[in-house]
Amino acid sequence: MIAKIVKPGHNTRGVLNYLYRTGRAHDHTDPHLAASWDGFAPDPGRDPDATLAQLTAALDLRVKQAGDKAPKGHVWHCSIRAAPEDPHLTDAQWATIARRVLHTTSIAPAGDPDACRWVAVRHADDHIHIVATKVRGDLRPPRNWNDYLRADNELAAIEKEYGLRRVVRGDRTAAQRPTRAEQEKALRTGHATTARERLRTTVRTAVTTATGTEEFFAILSGTGVLVDIQHFPSGDIRGYRVALPDDTNAKGEPVWFSGSTLAPDLSYPKISQRLTSTALAPTSRRSGGRRTAWQEVTDAVGQTPAVLDDTDDAAGQAHITVLAETLDTLPLIAPAGYQPQLSQAAAAFERASRSHIRARHQQAQATRRAIKAIVREPAPTDGALLAILLDALLVAVVATQHWHRTRHHDQQAEAAHRTAEHLRATYQAAALQPLAVIHQRGLRLAVTVRQRQAALVRHALPDHAEQILNEPGWPALAATLADAQRVGHDPTALLAEATRRRELNTATSISEVLVWRLRRSAHLSATPHDPPAPDKRRTPPAVPAAQSATRPSSDSARRR
Repeated sequence: MIAKIVKPGHNTRGVLNYLYRTGRAHDHTDPHLAASWDGFAPDPGRDPDATLAQLTAALDLRVKQAGDKAPKGHVWHCSIRAAPEDPHLTDAQWATIARRVLHTTSIAPAGDPDACRWVAVRHADDHIHIVATKVRGDLRPPRNWNDYLRADNELAAIEKEYGLRRVVRGDRTAAQRPTRAEQEKALRTGHATTARERLRTTVRTAVTTATGTEEFFAILSGTGVLVDIQHFPSGDIRGYRVALPDDTNAKGEPVWFSGSTLAPDLSYPKISQRLTSTALAPTSRRSGGRRTAWQEVTDAVGQTPAVLDDTDDAAGQAHITVLAETLDTLPLIAPAGYQPQLSQAAAAFERASRSHIRARHQQAQATRRAIKAIVREPAPTDGALLAILLDALLVAVVATQHWHRTRHHDQQAEAAHRTAEHLRATYQAAALQPLAVIHQRGLRLAVTVRQRQAALVRHALPDHAEQILNEPGWPALAATLADAQRVGHDPTALLAEATRRRELNTATSISEVLVWRLRRSAHLSATPHDPPAPDKRRTPPAVPAAQSATRPSSDSARRR
């Protein structure tokens, strides 16, 4: 069930006129009272002798008695709607629901003789409207602060008790939705998304790219976005606001948005906290070879599921924030063909990146530095690196979905699920070519080598061995096992580790899953003798000012 509480009004008769109106322009049928404050209120819908004027006068009685002490917005109006698939509720059931909502919001507490007067009007099968006048019997206003959250919590309990559809609920950490006026303005100006949404995407990407607040503002200005930095009298930065040059008000002035109105985590203090101590550090060296930023990020992302399982919530939230920054970065540097789907994945995960848990960002600073280094290094020539990173991201996002679900972060878990769909489709496209290369090398292996690899799989994974050996992806896995042995790894240990990190029963192709797990663990490229990437740095790519958050696709990609 969904509750909608509108801004308090001052015209009781006007609201009742709308609720009792019927005709072709309205879906109102058989409007009538489902309940009222005393059970005896006049009902113009069912009683031929009752009128709207009588009902209005009864509701407004205390408002008239309070005179100048009555609140200016004395009409409290709440609609409650059931889901289309919910069972048909009777008037008596709707009456009970209305009384529970009125009680929890303190408009009409149960058993209070001075409670506000109210009516519940039903003019359709799937919803009711509650109208109350906000003057109590003692002529004081009700203490109904935070009424929407209280009503929503009560409806969640009602859904469970009545067996209704469980609505995905948030924790008040979502970014502010565009207003209807903003949406209509975007349509008039030919934009797919509102100015608020375009600015949010641009600012998020600038935060991901920058290594400090000074660079953040420089990158933001370089996109063509208007930036206004506010300072304290001391000269320290107090905050900032941004606007699009082509988004103006009736006076021709830019429409400004502060960072906190774009999203809770885009205020200046929170951005400054995330950018503290993220100066670029040289990538590490293993086995005498330089590790690229792509490999560092892939290693870090690959550890995310274990981190979410083993660390406290504050550290877990920090790694989820960094995971969002990785997704924000990829559309800037991935091949053009993958950028639209990756942008959709990043837009979907934006909601999953925040919760009421305060992140301890210092726990994830090493990963954050590696992400910022990605945009300053040449793109890898090894096509398998993108596939391996996408595979690691997919597993990390699924782990994030589980992390949120176990903490009852419903909206975040749903957002992570949508993100996984986009990543799965992108991975399948990106993995096609490098997997074919590895597959061909597997077909060229000597028969005795492939037999040894088959024996190894039967020993290490007896429950899955026959399925793996009969899959089309088996030659690629055989080649990967041979590559791992060639550089000194124990393939049995690698297989055990890959199996431990993710159960395999839901995988469509176990061999394909293991190829990327093993290549990531053993740091293998698609071709055994690829030259190392040059140690040449580059400036970050431009952050497009008009990036738009595309609505995630509803098509589900197949599970691997």
